[in-house]
Amino acid sequence: METTKNDLEHKKGNDRLAASLFAEVLIADQLSRNLISQALPRGMQISHFSVLNLLSHVNEERTPAQLAEAFHITRGAMTNTLSRLEWAGHIHIRPDWDDARRKFVSISPAGRAARDTAIASFMPVITEVVQDIGAERVRLALPVLRELRRRLDTGNQ
Repeated sequence: METTKNDLEHKKGNDRLAASLFAEVLIADQLSRNLISQALPRGMQISHFSVLNLLSHVNEERTPAQLAEAFHITRGAMTNTLSRLEWAGHIHIRPDWDDARRKFVSISPAGRAARDTAIASFMPVITEVVQDIGAERVRLALPVLRELRRRLDTGNQ
């Protein structure tokens, strides 16, 4: 099949659109990470907050391997994060009574409090941004962002 000039222009336009989308997503990611980092309790990193946030949302135990998979990181990196969270008293790690090689992780009351404090610090800023943009425009953007996340997540497996 022959490629026409119109096809090439259409591809260039889509390439520019894709580049613009990813540039905006990357910049928004960086800015939101900076905002969250500033709000976190002293010594807590975004990776720590992310684990606490996930454990808080699912409200049930997870294995370190499940957590590593959820965040697309190595088990070693997750072990390091969990060690720091356990040292800070933000999580509990217990052995699996049926399989001594496996462990289970749950959020502690102190971890839930630290997560809630961090969210309370940055949520007013995020809420203000949504109000400034407009709730309806944000609602329209969410399905596109979810689909982008879903497609990227599928591409990493």
